[in-house]
Amino acid sequence: MADDQPDLKGLPDWVKSLGLPAVAAAAIDRYWKPFWDDLQLLPAHPRRASKVDGQEIEFEAVDELQPGPKWHARFQAMWPAYSTWYLQDGEAKRPDLATCRRMLARHMPELVPTYERLVELAGADALAARMLSLYRPPGFIVGCSQGAWTRDTPVLVRNYDYPASRLEGIVYLTCWSGRRVIGMSDCLWGLLDGVNDTGLAVSLTFGGRRDVGDGFAISLVVRYLLETCETVAQARLALARIPVHAPQNVTLLDRSGEFLTAYVGPGRAPEFRAVAATTNHQGKVEWPEYARAVRTVERERRVIALLDDPGLTRERFIAAFLDPPLHNTDYLRGFATLYTAAYYPSEGRVEYRWPGSLWEKSFDRFEENELTQTLTQDRRVA
Repeated sequence: MADDQPDLKGLPDWVKSLGLPAVAAAAIDRYWKPFWDDLQLLPAHPRRASKVDGQEIEFEAVDELQPGPKWHARFQAMWPAYSTWYLQDGEAKRPDLATCRRMLARHMPELVPTYERLVELAGADALAARMLSLYRPPGFIVGCSQGAWTRDTPVLVRNYDYPASRLEGIVYLTCWSGRRVIGMSDCLWGLLDGVNDTGLAVSLTFGGRRDVGDGFAISLVVRYLLETCETVAQARLALARIPVHAPQNVTLLDRSGEFLTAYVGPGRAPEFRAVAATTNHQGKVEWPEYARAVRTVERERRVIALLDDPGLTRERFIAAFLDPPLHNTDYLRGFATLYTAAYYPSEGRVEYRWPGSLWEKSFDRFEENELTQTLTQDRRVA
């Protein structure tokens, strides 16, 4: 955010300082502040956003099939923020390097060669090696809506809702394990969403519980699924055995139209449901303050209603993600829609969409370029 704007956790107090009636101030304490007080976020990347109203957010497309100088340059730029984030609870709260390596080798061995290469590019720094394992990192929360369309050409559509300054904003084309993957980068080598060249698309959302425990950051698990799996059935087996450190919902769609939503996280066995829509709760609301703040139930009902509409076309389904309640322009409060992605697993391509704008990438045509989007606050929600 700009320097003259309140930070997210201080925003409720700032709003109350404007002279609200007592009943309104009490409502903020009851419904708003509990949510923001518990908010856990990924680190800020200052170059990604400039100002709040008419906020500009930068995206870039990077083609680097094997980790090399392009990944290293972006690591160098983002590592100061990530190292601070990783140590926010103190170094003793993070697992030691031997544990990190052992757990990665046990649960996702196919990623170990890439991990070792990334550690080498990071200068063999021990702290970076621990963080890059993404084993038991700090907890973090994301918002999102996603739905799988399967009536004709399958498409996985998702909105990513988050503070603009905390998005890496890098769309990577890679071939790290012999399989090409296109996806939105997170945590330096994980993915928020993506598609591979065998026709599997995957997207994540936060699961709406406060728990943080043993396991890996979900963004690395998404990367793993796309690196190693071809079908929804294969991805389900992987999700059943890989521990995930915080509650997350993962929607899977493959080129055949098979779909699945997985509810994963610490303290519970993974739950798999044949549902094509999910937002930010796992079947039921377990964090009411958060659910109200991000309207998770309202958004899920909207996606389900769209999928149940027999007269709806695929294009209208995708377009609905650019309208309320799925598309959120409340940038002052931080959780607003940064991009809409439509992944076509049978075609090997993705469309990133904003109102009036479309940015397409595919395995057949992937151009390295940059894109700046202006995200305007809707005055009705300011």
